[in-house]
Amino acid sequence: MFQNFLRPFREHHIDPTSITRHDFVETNGDNFAITIPVLGRIVWQLLTYDNASIEKEFNWIAYWYLCCIFVAMTNQIHKWSHTYFGLPAWVVALQEWRVVLPRRHHRIHHVAPHETYFCITTGWLNWPLEKLRFWSTLETIIEALTGCRPRADDLKWAQKRS
Repeated sequence: MFQNFLRPFREHHIDPTSITRHDFVETNGDNFAITIPVLGRIVWQLLTYDNASIEKEFNWIAYWYLCCIFVAMTNQIHKWSHTYFGLPAWVVALQEWRVVLPRRHHRIHHVAPHETYFCITTGWLNWPLEKLRFWSTLETIIEALTGCRPRADDLKWAQKRS
């Protein structure tokens, strides 16, 4: 199961345009699927709660709904940051306004050894997380616990099709 989430990210370090050759379902299906339980709960709340309860919970309902949208669309947004031709004007505008991950901003991540700027939906947190050394610290902890070196087997993942 986790291969479905990991393979596209690992393979795109070897072939950054590989993500642009995936159709909508291959690009987004897994992320859409993981939002189903949260969206199901929201639907259940809206169908079963009385108006007063919905009003009381509305901020949380809206928060989780918007989270689901961004989670569901994060791989599509990432795909757009690798697509240099044929994007709709509204997508390019969202990138230029930094609402979604701009192509130029994401290029920073693709400088070998791909160890910086991991945020792929908006990129807003890349700079502060780098200043806090968040990702490098997390990688050090994961390597110490698992013995797995980050990005050491990208080529293996790029060749794996299951």
